[in-house]
Amino acid sequence: MIINIEHIYKYFNGEPLLKDICFTLNENETVGLVGRNGCGKSTLLKIIMGEEEYDKAPDGSGELTVRDVGLGFLAQNTGLDSDATVIEEMNAAFDKLTKIKQRMDELTELMTDCVGDELEFAGAEYSRLSAYFELHDGYNTEFKIKQILNGMGFSDLSYGRVISTLSGGEKTRLALAKLLLEQPELLILDEPTNHLDFKTLMWLEGYLKTYRGAIIIVSHDRYFLDKLCSRICEIENGRLVSYRGNYTEYIAQREQRTARQIKEYQAQQKEIEKLEDYIARNKVRASTAKMAKSREKMLDRIEPLERPAVFDKAQKIKLEYTIEPTKDIVQVVNCPLVVGEGFEQKTLIESLDLHIRRGEHVALVGDNGIGKTSILRLILGTVPHSKGNIVWGNNVKLSYFDQEHAQLEPYDNALESMARNCPSLSDGEIRSALASVLFHGEDVFKPVSVLSGGERAKLCFAIMVQNHGNFLMLDEPTNHIDLPTKEVLEEALREFEGTMLIVSHDRYLLSKIADRVVEVREGGVRSFPGSFSNYMNVIAEEQRAEQEQIAEDKRIRREEEYAANKQKQYRSKQQRAEDAKRRQRIKQLEEEIDALETRIAELEEEISDPAVAADFALMTEKCNLLESLRNEVEEKTEEWVALEE
Repeated sequence: MIINIEHIYKYFNGEPLLKDICFTLNENETVGLVGRNGCGKSTLLKIIMGEEEYDKAPDGSGELTVRDVGLGFLAQNTGLDSDATVIEEMNAAFDKLTKIKQRMDELTELMTDCVGDELEFAGAEYSRLSAYFELHDGYNTEFKIKQILNGMGFSDLSYGRVISTLSGGEKTRLALAKLLLEQPELLILDEPTNHLDFKTLMWLEGYLKTYRGAIIIVSHDRYFLDKLCSRICEIENGRLVSYRGNYTEYIAQREQRTARQIKEYQAQQKEIEKLEDYIARNKVRASTAKMAKSREKMLDRIEPLERPAVFDKAQKIKLEYTIEPTKDIVQVVNCPLVVGEGFEQKTLIESLDLHIRRGEHVALVGDNGIGKTSILRLILGTVPHSKGNIVWGNNVKLSYFDQEHAQLEPYDNALESMARNCPSLSDGEIRSALASVLFHGEDVFKPVSVLSGGERAKLCFAIMVQNHGNFLMLDEPTNHIDLPTKEVLEEALREFEGTMLIVSHDRYLLSKIADRVVEVREGGVRSFPGSFSNYMNVIAEEQRAEQEQIAEDKRIRREEEYAANKQKQYRSKQQRAEDAKRRQRIKQLEEEIDALETRIAELEEEISDPAVAADFALMTEKCNLLESLRNEVEEKTEEWVALEE
């Protein structure tokens, strides 16, 4: 057991943020920590890390135990910032191994000149250091650095860049890469998927599935939690509730628990009302005063149940429209996609063609910076085009969700923003619309400038609902929004009967609402009919084929190198016999490695299957087998390298 928490509290201004928290984390366990924004997730992480004190329970109990292990923490939106280059910072993760190697080299040189006891001592120290160096895979640090940097989206050309010149997102990705290189026994990740595109996300998921250590993940990325977590812990009303399984299984269990809570709460409220009514009617009458007194004692003995949090969640939202558009909503024909101005102008796509039809829910996906938002703005007309045409159908009423929330005036409050953008609504209708996205009481008077990113997003969504558009264009609508509100928005978008074009990194959302995927690539777009899961399967198959081609290229190079070496030197009969035996073993190893790599590719495809991800036992079995096969490939490759040399 790495972490054990028993009955701890955390008070702010006399009010409990965390109440009676109990939590354990075992070795090699991956736990997702979820809950509404501000519920105390980050506070709990700081308590675990020792950065913040916890409070005892009212009876004086309360204990936190964290085993003395290597701990790595990636805070939300924080990254490296230094004058070192990318490769220098990554090498710093292996400082201890680097110093050991330097000492080993010094001892090697020393042992050539010393004798007697001095030689014995030097040899003993060298043996000890060498054993540690090999145990911690010191000879493969360069390979590890390249593997993780490439996986996190850093090309070889970026290795020499100074960290201070990177963007905020690049610094965060680099901080995560360094953390993975350090391989702490306890890894705490707060929103690790921010700034990651689909390709990098898929790589990170694969890497963390076989990570040798315990992981706590705080994330709004439900697909990420679904793929990795064996347990979900939710903080609700200050209390932590643990659910076995991944995110999808947590949702099903939570619904059952919530239904039971509502039933018990409503039954108790009914009983309380009944007692209060009896007491009120009978306490003043002499003949029944004694019975009323008895009911008062019964009422006092009732321990009130907490009001279920579901009563305070966002209401169900329905997106509706009144005008039916034509079959063809919008067509982009032979339009160049150009961004920037002057010397910084850049052509992302020479000729863009895109056709959106009535009733489609189209997901626009691709790497960061590839031009997804620019395509939306091209369709809107805010990005000009020098040629081609954008043809709109009749009766199309557009509603646009801007991830920058540009439609909001910073000095307006929530009420004024709604009134400005929806002038036909009455005050009561405005308040009702705001309440549907959890703007209650004094919240409606908060200026836009002080609203959180999630609150601004919810305000924009409330405005969109009132616009009654039959064609929705959404740019990252769920950014910064907590999971409970995401679920409400997801349901509204899934049930929307109109047309939709959405840019999002929320794979869980896209898997629920998209019926076509358009991938933006360098120089153009590709369309994939069907669900987002179908698109992911196609991409996985392409990646598998690419890996097979790389393996085939390696095999051919090995054969060519072997043939070239064969011609270089004369071999005696004994040498030829030994070489034949060695070649036979090399061939055998190559066949075994190819077979193992094929099986690994098959396993990785099986693991990406949602049906497998939903079966915790099967997923665990396949992940363990995958790790075993990778270790076997590494051992056979090392033997192959030794034989080739």
